[in-house]
Amino acid sequence: MSRQDHWQAVYTSKGENDVSWFQESPATSLELIALAGATTSSAIIDIGGGASRLVDALAAKGFGAVSVLDLSEAAVTTAKARMGSQAGKVSWVVADVTIWQPEGVFDIWHDRAAFHFLTDEDDRVAYISRLTTALKPGGHAIIATFAPDGPEKCSGLPVMRYDAESLGRTLGSAFKLVEARRESHVTPWNSVQQFQFSLFRRAA
Repeated sequence: MSRQDHWQAVYTSKGENDVSWFQESPATSLELIALAGATTSSAIIDIGGGASRLVDALAAKGFGAVSVLDLSEAAVTTAKARMGSQAGKVSWVVADVTIWQPEGVFDIWHDRAAFHFLTDEDDRVAYISRLTTALKPGGHAIIATFAPDGPEKCSGLPVMRYDAESLGRTLGSAFKLVEARRESHVTPWNSVQQFQFSLFRRAA
């Protein structure tokens, strides 16, 4: 099964709060977006945004240049339906980030729990190439992965686990660490998963 088929199956068979990564409120993401100096005119893209509620929170705060990219059309459809008329203010992209061709540049690149599924080095290189192309010099990347003591698998797939330093080495010297935070994420069935959130600034 391809990556796209896997995630399409997940989002067609489960509700948005029936997956382990569901968050009612993406508080840490919002704090780091603010720390990056975002304004309501900042161009923000949420990679692997799926049915995440980050886009709702950004829209509620008046952000007007938000994009969401996800492999699964079903996930995007769920988010659009939930947002109602507000969905028209968002740019929705159904694509695999490793082969996506960015059509614009962004001030903030946000990724909660997408990058850590890239266990193949070629896929990681392709992701970082898109990140470098799509993020403005001086822009910020917020990448959240499972921490070193987090789960080894998610949704039946193996993952890579990172701390801020190992993620920084993976991204390369163009990205400087600004802030690192751990988060104990409580799943809808009350298990705890350790996440690492890292905020990087791309060299100008």
